[in-house]
Amino acid sequence: MIAVSVLDLAPIAEGSDAATALRHALDLAQHAERWGYRRYWLAEHHNMAGLACSATAVLVGHIAGGTSTIRVGSGGVMLPNHAPLVVAEQFGTLATLYPGRIDLGLGRAPGTDQATARALRRHQHSSDEDSFPQDVMELQRYLGEPDASQSVRAIPGAGTHVPIWLLGSSLYGAQLAAYMGRPFAFASHFAPDMLLQALDIYRSTFRPSASYPQPYAMVGTNVIAADTDAEAQKLFTSIQQRFLGMVRNQRGPLPPPVDNMDALWSPAERRQVERMLSVAVVGSPATVRDGLRALVERTGADELIIAGATHDHAARLRSYELIAQCAADAVPAVRP
Repeated sequence: MIAVSVLDLAPIAEGSDAATALRHALDLAQHAERWGYRRYWLAEHHNMAGLACSATAVLVGHIAGGTSTIRVGSGGVMLPNHAPLVVAEQFGTLATLYPGRIDLGLGRAPGTDQATARALRRHQHSSDEDSFPQDVMELQRYLGEPDASQSVRAIPGAGTHVPIWLLGSSLYGAQLAAYMGRPFAFASHFAPDMLLQALDIYRSTFRPSASYPQPYAMVGTNVIAADTDAEAQKLFTSIQQRFLGMVRNQRGPLPPPVDNMDALWSPAERRQVERMLSVAVVGSPATVRDGLRALVERTGADELIIAGATHDHAARLRSYELIAQCAADAVPAVRP
């Protein structure tokens, strides 16, 4: 059946704290492993009061150390914030500690604001974005077989061949992933506008590589499942409120659900939020099963990676449990 994975931003719920968010992340990962999810990926964000995932490599190690079989990785590391050698050393160390279980997803955006980018000691100019392909290739060399001519090596890292994924929310990432023969993950969980066009470009221009003779596309989506459609829709209002905050440039902890979003947003704001969440699947098991099937049929995804923040941790666990059951029944997939 089609592979499903978890995308976790370690959300900090309103009234809670970062320590609780990190405990919940490990708890969810341990349950996800039992429920058959393929990967557990963690995103990199900085200076955001509602997210506890800033030290991504540290958190990947924490999750990998608390699980046994599920693949753990970044979705993703924002490469403009880091020197490629540092990322190679971090993920090379992780791959040495947890062989065969570590993924390295790379993003081109800084994942933060300009002031925070400067605090990270990286300058977000156009030249930094232009250097992204070169940085990816440099990182790839550090993780490949060491060359006698290399004066700088990642130790640990060299020879680990950590799988590198390219992430994107536009056509650029799709083009680069195709050119480099890498697997590609599209961030349609928050920026779905170019999803189908990006997947078409990725597949039609893909150049086979030694590791990936065929294209492999992962599609990100928000999914909330509950016993009834009404319950799921109410839980989903926490995500809708978070996206409304993005529209208003207001960031904070994940708010509790509300009975009616119309009291919170204007018609224009509602349209913006609904556009950003247009590939979300929300509802009872039957609704989610049909929604996942439709999404895979529309995109031809080889894998789905699912974000699904809820204010209540028990509701989040229940949601991912139901999603795993729905995915097992939804769509068969032939994977390379």
